[in-house]
Amino acid sequence: MNTLLPPLSLYVHLPWCIKKCPYCDFNAHTLTGDLPEQEYLEQLKRDLHNELVDVQGRSLVSIFFGGGTPSLMSPQFYRALLSYIGEHIPFAPTIEITLEANPGASDQAHFAGYREAGINRLSIGVQSFNDPHLQALGRQHDSGAAKQAIIDAQRAGFRNFNVDLMHALPQQTPEQAAQDLAIAVDMGATHISWYELTIEPNSVFFSYPPRQPDPDLWADVEAQGIAFLTQTGLPRYEISAYASPAFENQHNLNYWRFGDYLAIGAGAHGKITHPNGDIWRYQKTRLPQHYLAEGGHLRRQLEPIAREDRPFEFMLNALRLTQGVPSHLFTTTTGLPLSTIAEPWQRLRQQQLMVDSDERLSCTAKGLQFLNHVLNEFT
Repeated sequence: MNTLLPPLSLYVHLPWCIKKCPYCDFNAHTLTGDLPEQEYLEQLKRDLHNELVDVQGRSLVSIFFGGGTPSLMSPQFYRALLSYIGEHIPFAPTIEITLEANPGASDQAHFAGYREAGINRLSIGVQSFNDPHLQALGRQHDSGAAKQAIIDAQRAGFRNFNVDLMHALPQQTPEQAAQDLAIAVDMGATHISWYELTIEPNSVFFSYPPRQPDPDLWADVEAQGIAFLTQTGLPRYEISAYASPAFENQHNLNYWRFGDYLAIGAGAHGKITHPNGDIWRYQKTRLPQHYLAEGGHLRRQLEPIAREDRPFEFMLNALRLTQGVPSHLFTTTTGLPLSTIAEPWQRLRQQQLMVDSDERLSCTAKGLQFLNHVLNEFT
């Protein structure tokens, strides 16, 4: 591996859903007709082939299959794709391979097949264990199916799995939010993503916003949830992620530490550092039908990350982590000296918004509360 370049991950986007949820503004598309599994597989292979020039001798530290609903695809699909990826890019010995799965879109047999294909981590999109809340979110499963998906995953041999949960839901009480967390913990989740329902542009909820709980009240609910998860052995390590160190999400950690990631699939986003020090972000053709129609001439919309923008881009990622990152990582990933950020860094330390240490770039607890203000100092 080229030690001058950051670690490398791979993101694979599977864009289809049974039905798009009203809060979702991701590149997800309601499936009409048959799932074009084989055609998409072949296009992903062509897409990856075009990306190989940016591997630069590195091994993959993680692969993440996101969507959409990746669990609509068969185990055979992932077996063939992972085999192809492994033939062209080395896997790190400790590689983490995550699949997003929705309750109702998979079962124990599918989970067992995914594990046999090489997937070693699941992220299960539960969102809530409360049926009225699931209905309000437009989910296609009920609480029974959510619990069954967790049981099926464990029976299939998965010991490393995330449970996605939302809070500040329409008409949700503090007790109901706490109950969702308690159920996930009791069922053995090794990682919990617990995040507030936010109304995003290009979502149905943006046009027809639901009534959510009072924000001042909900700050206390969030604090209580953080304390509960910490007491149960799932401390907060990122703004909305909770796990013991053994089960922290390695793929997302590479994002937050400003690592590189290849991206294949309709609408997939990537980031690549070149040996000359240039850093680029890119996005693939968004609509599935256009992506499939491009054959071998897949388009990649490139955008450079200018040197003057790198401090903000780095901090936007690194300061999501509760422990931040070693300060030297700023230079090794951005190519800029620490003196570039010395003035705002010192000012934020004096304001007790960042930890007073030369060794780490990290927010204090107060800084995490006012993260947007902290980040604005680096623009």
